[in-house]
Amino acid sequence: MYQKTHALMQRGIDFLGSEHAVLCGAMSWVSERNLVAAISNAGGFGVIACGAMTPELLDAEIAATRALTAKPFGVNLITMHPLLFDLIEVCGRHQVSHVVLAGGIPPRGSVEALKAHGAKTLVFAPTLALAKRLLRGGADALVIEGSEAGGHIGPVATSVLAQEFLPALAEDHVVFVAGGIGRGDLIAAYLEMGASGVQLGTRFACATESIAHPAFKQAFFRANARDAEASVQVDPRLPVIPVRALKNKGTEEFTAKQREVAAMLDAGKLEMLEAQLEIEKFWAGALRRAVIDGDVENGSLMAGQSVGMVTAEEPVADIMHLLMNQAETALSAR
Repeated sequence: MYQKTHALMQRGIDFLGSEHAVLCGAMSWVSERNLVAAISNAGGFGVIACGAMTPELLDAEIAATRALTAKPFGVNLITMHPLLFDLIEVCGRHQVSHVVLAGGIPPRGSVEALKAHGAKTLVFAPTLALAKRLLRGGADALVIEGSEAGGHIGPVATSVLAQEFLPALAEDHVVFVAGGIGRGDLIAAYLEMGASGVQLGTRFACATESIAHPAFKQAFFRANARDAEASVQVDPRLPVIPVRALKNKGTEEFTAKQREVAAMLDAGKLEMLEAQLEIEKFWAGALRRAVIDGDVENGSLMAGQSVGMVTAEEPVADIMHLLMNQAETALSAR
């Protein structure tokens, strides 16, 4: 049915074990059992966003997801999580096939620990040199994510990263492209450039199966690309990764939070890693307020610039079908 698209995706399909090489970006509070299972059941590859979960919560989430789908899915772990190796053990117990290490360079021993459990590891890299190093160090696949993406972002656009990374890596490695993808035409273009597959988050955030609050979804439907802004770094000493979200009071609260954490650093009340974790805890709480409680004024509405293409609540299967049809149509017209 999607002959040309699948031919270009074959390496990604073989790697993931899914029908289509379409990963869902891990969105905290959104990428949970219901959405993850729906994406895998629709032929994509769902990924649980572990975020700030405890090992016990992740254990329950994996079990609950497995009860909803027999298809493969993965888990996204934040590299700075203080219990990262305990979370890896949980993934190992459940024989999770793929783990995405996000939010920073994987700490020493983490990739090896995942390999010991038989899991394939996906990593992010902001530079080509680091990408090569991580792949040499045992990572199985790479996600290149541009600044158009929602949530934590790097400074460079997806189109630029794709032009830099794909010619150098795509022949020998599995590389997924992410950030700003809202239509199948663009999926087709990145596949033609050598990508093994793609990752989309924002496009799936408001699916029928997403547990996000109706007010959260309405905020997405009203928004356009320029409403999804990157956060500002207040203090250069704070290792704050910019976050792209819809502008609201929560965005301003984050600026105030950074000032508060910087003052605690000055006073010697916090170490640098603790400061970073304070920032991460802020995001976890702000996201929950928006996604679960529907507080779209004070919560965090993390969204990519493709948010303008999200205009209605649709079942995941319909979104997947549309994306794949668009990709196939674009490739057939070449």
